[in-house]
This record gives sequence, C-alpha cells and structure tokens, in this order.
Amino acid sequence: MQITVNSSVLKELEYIVELHRTHSAPNTMDSVDALIGFVLASVADGSRRPGSWERGMLEQMGLIADCDEHYTYRAQYGNEVEE
Repeated sequence: MQITVNSSVLKELEYIVELHRTHSAPNTMDSVDALIGFVLASVADGSRRPGSWERGMLEQMGLIADCDEHYTYRAQYGNEVEE
C-alpha cells in the first residue's frame, strides 16, 4: 500500500517528529512513517473495540458506520465471516 499525504500535512507531521526528538513525549515517534503507522493502528483498534480509547477518536471523526456490526467487539482485525 502507498499513502499520499498533502505536502502541508507532511510538513506538520515532520514537525511533530522534530518536537518528539527534541523534547520527548509519552509515546515518542522517531519518524513520520512510525507516526502514521501508530495513528492508523489506533484507527483500526478503535474500529474493532467499541470500548477502547481509540473508539472516541473514530466517533469524533464520524468514522463509525451506522450498523450493529460496528458496535460489536471483534478480537481480530478485518471482517469475521462465519464459515
């Protein structure tokens, strides 16, 4: 997969990493790739775990689908299709 990031957004993400390198943070990121990976993992966790702190982030961004499935806890990532 390849992700395209707007140049202005990339500039801000690079600044976040610079601040982490200079001043540290509770969850320090050492590269933009690491920062993006962490954010996307958080989105995925919020999608499958309704009670998680990450879920609030998805709710605020309007990313929770209007269906019962998206309100059900799933232990695994992806669509759990019954066989």
